Amino acid sequence: MEIIWITGASSGIGEALVKEFASKGHKLIISARNEQKLVALKDSLPHPQDVFVLPLDLQKIDEHEAKIKEAIKAFGRIDKLILNAGISQRSLVADTKLSVYRDLMEVNYFGNIALAHGLLPHLKAQQSGHLIVITSLVGKFGTPYRSGYSASKHALHGHFDSLRAELMMEKTGVDVTIICPGFVSTNISYNALSGSGVATNEYDDSNANGLTPDQFANKAYVVIANKEYESLIGGRETFGVYLKRFLPDVFVKVIAKAKVR
Repeated sequence: MEIIWITGASSGIGEALVKEFASKGHKLIISARNEQKLVALKDSLPHPQDVFVLPLDLQKIDEHEAKIKEAIKAFGRIDKLILNAGISQRSLVADTKLSVYRDLMEVNYFGNIALAHGLLPHLKAQQSGHLIVITSLVGKFGTPYRSGYSASKHALHGHFDSLRAELMMEKTGVDVTIICPGFVSTNISYNALSGSGVATNEYDDSNANGLTPDQFANKAYVVIANKEYESLIGGRETFGVYLKRFLPDVFVKVIAKAKVR
């Protein structure tokens, strides 16, 4: 039985991952900004005594050290950290304020790497551990309306690919997995930032027709259990990664016409 810390756990992919890992008998630390939703989720699980609620705002990096200590104290150790929390964006570059790009990077990039870095000494000391980073297919290629979101996810790929290499080089026993979701039917587009920085309050058809969160979580569990380095989870949109790699000129024309909203 492992101790799993999941961020962004109050809804969508994070909530589904909590339920998936709980069903397999793991002990969980669940984090998000909304404590009320976390408590409700804990109470809905078959063994709530094995779940510790830890409210967390990724953007408040100065609070991370205390949160990490509290997380470790909950069950005495942490085996896996699933970095799932983040915010998205739906706006054209020309319509997007620079402050929106800064907010996206502060949460999606700096917030996530800060939490991982803070936990690393603990994982290295126990000579085992697993960092799992939930990015996006747009961490592999850019699409219209997601310039800032895509940039923040590309940054995560660059950072955690480098970290993985260093951890392997140092023989720490700590693994890194990057999971890239395609379209998943969650509220991500509804809560996404507009060019002015407020939530769009609109659903994307592409997300609505994607995998259910439970389907994603079931596939992700296998990827995590196998300690894969990187995995694409989605529908036919995942072929965009291969199209860009092998036929980049074709990809450029296709993505400009793609229905991504």
